[in-house]
Amino acid sequence: MRFSSFFTIYPPSRTSAAAAAFLLSISLCTSSVRAQDRTTEAGEAAINDPNVECSYYSYPPVSSQVGNFPPNWVQPAILLPNDTAGQAKWNAIKGSIPTNISVKGTVKGDFSNFTPTYNPSDPDCWWTQSHCTIPKLPGLSPDIINVPEPMTLGYGFDDGPNCSHNLFYDFLSQQKQKATMFYIGSNVQNWPLEGQRALADGHEICVHTWSHPYMTAVPSESAFAEMWYTMQMIKLTIGVTPTCFRPPYGDIDDRIRSIAKALGLRVILWQSDSFDWEVGSTPGVTPATVDANYQSLITAAQNGTFNTAGTIMLTHEINNYTMSEAIKFYPMLKAAFKHLVPVGVGENITQPYVESNYSQPSFSQYISGQVTTTGSGTGSGGSASGSSSAQGSSKGGTIGMPAISGGLVGTLVAGIAFLGGVARVLA
Repeated sequence: MRFSSFFTIYPPSRTSAAAAAFLLSISLCTSSVRAQDRTTEAGEAAINDPNVECSYYSYPPVSSQVGNFPPNWVQPAILLPNDTAGQAKWNAIKGSIPTNISVKGTVKGDFSNFTPTYNPSDPDCWWTQSHCTIPKLPGLSPDIINVPEPMTLGYGFDDGPNCSHNLFYDFLSQQKQKATMFYIGSNVQNWPLEGQRALADGHEICVHTWSHPYMTAVPSESAFAEMWYTMQMIKLTIGVTPTCFRPPYGDIDDRIRSIAKALGLRVILWQSDSFDWEVGSTPGVTPATVDANYQSLITAAQNGTFNTAGTIMLTHEINNYTMSEAIKFYPMLKAAFKHLVPVGVGENITQPYVESNYSQPSFSQYISGQVTTTGSGTGSGGSASGSSSAQGSSKGGTIGMPAISGGLVGTLVAGIAFLGGVARVLA
């Protein structure tokens, strides 16, 4: 569910053939005719060879600022002593952060030494313990776990930007589909041009911490740093400052909610979990498990579960498998739900960032076909235009969408041979 997420080929199945064939066919059609420009968002978006996408490149506007951010992927983040703005912000808000809520467990999620003595009434509204989403501390807003519009799926993906996500983002653009991307600060620092593409394509961007720890295990100052530096990296690289936050693993309590509130971040969780990220890392979680979880959501929609209010499902762009699953199930989700929208659109939030020069459509505008976002990033890391229209991405020319059919097994086998040497890195 974290760290560098490279293209991975899993054993083929009849259910995954179409998605894998799509990924391969787009790659074969485009990689030979596009220049490999690693200096601009548009150039980076034109690369569809995952070996090239996931090879290191230096982006000076970001690499020159490395000393102003915590170490990359070190858990937890620390508030730097030379960060005048960060220190001032922390000093301004720390008086509002509760000190009577304990730090819990470890950043890797081991709570075995904490839970035996924790009050079973859950006074901290600790999601990991009881799935509590209505804070018990006065003044905090409930976590967002669904969207209010009936038969609507709040559509989004965690743990980006993935270095090899171009083919997936191409697919979303061709479908005129926007989503909410929960970005990890260290990943944005590592893959800044990939991060810029989200805004250029009109997706909504939210904070998913700097290093992906279990947040209730992080002391308050470092929990602040996890959110603060992700916001600052997104601003530096992409040019906007998010107003939404998802805690890794859903691990949140009223102490962490208080920090998020002080930073102007609303908390977004979920109702259904695909568990897609656990395939290959958690014993017993198989592709069949994930398929069943997707199907359970589809069945619930078909049975009228969401006739009065919509829902949110947890999915990821962490690797080729999770993105392939998203492609495979996309037409089925579209058929089961009336609408698939970014979470902010489902909440009718038309100004998703601190900056007032950027807007996204309201729910009624989006479902009527106006999926255009307006404005552009204003960070020093470059400009990522947010004027992505319903016509899909125009990076490097229009990509022809191949037909997706279950009969492309031969192409799939060729794709496995082509991409099979690319490793997945999990920690």
